[in-house]
Amino acid sequence: MSFLNRVLRARALSSTETLLFVSRAFSSSSCVNSGTDLQLGASFPTKPPSSLTKISKDRNVQWVFLGCPGVGKGTYASRLSNMLGVPHIATGDLVRDELASSGPLASQLAEIVNHGKLVSDEIIINLLSKRLEAGEAKGESGFILDGFPRTIRQAEILEGVTDIDLVVNLKLQEEALVAKCLGRRICSECGGNYNVACIDIKGENGSPRMYMAPLLPPAHCESKLITRPDDTEEVVKERLRIYNEMTRPVEEFYRSRGKLLEFNLPGGIPESWPKLLQALNLEDHDDKQSAAA
Repeated sequence: MSFLNRVLRARALSSTETLLFVSRAFSSSSCVNSGTDLQLGASFPTKPPSSLTKISKDRNVQWVFLGCPGVGKGTYASRLSNMLGVPHIATGDLVRDELASSGPLASQLAEIVNHGKLVSDEIIINLLSKRLEAGEAKGESGFILDGFPRTIRQAEILEGVTDIDLVVNLKLQEEALVAKCLGRRICSECGGNYNVACIDIKGENGSPRMYMAPLLPPAHCESKLITRPDDTEEVVKERLRIYNEMTRPVEEFYRSRGKLLEFNLPGGIPESWPKLLQALNLEDHDDKQSAAA
């Protein structure tokens, strides 16, 4: 019996039909791993092979974004999604959408999320399968996954049904991560995401200073800002602890397969975005055109 069939029989999802769909949806756009080792050093990474640029031009990419909670996976994955024309699928958003829907999982998810715990594989894959099904109906192909996989088991499930081209592992020191999470705000009216934290950390032992400017809301949103219920210091630190315990092995899982690109964020978006593009061998023509205008 194949690995995938063993997963299906283990009831990784809530129904046989959903499981079969995930297999079909994930395998709809497969590729052959080039075998190139993308494991990079702890400092700023060098460029990956030029084959990455070829992948982005010839077909839709299948990428994964890893990183601690609050590191900015959603921000950078969303920007790349718009650049490359592939859907950005964030499992955190799927969970929050389900919470807001008052559906059958809402109360169960609220208990898990508000205590900083990991949502079970069954629930996450069930939500992901629904999102993929909706995207398939709209003609989507390729993806940038954000927040999945978070465990070795999830990585094995994903590997059993598709070939991931690249795994981008965003890294940021813990002091900055906690400050970013505590500074997050959402406009209760328009849903805009902002951050009131101004992070300025002095470099030590020759390391550069870390500065991240706040992302402040426009005037009409200032009075409507709310904090996510799980963005408390206790919950944030618990999420980081769980990440270190459960998800860091996922980094090694992809590192051993030569698919991991480690990227240390040097600062906020203005400093990090162009350097991330450089590391991915990509160019943002829209940014250049805006600058020229």
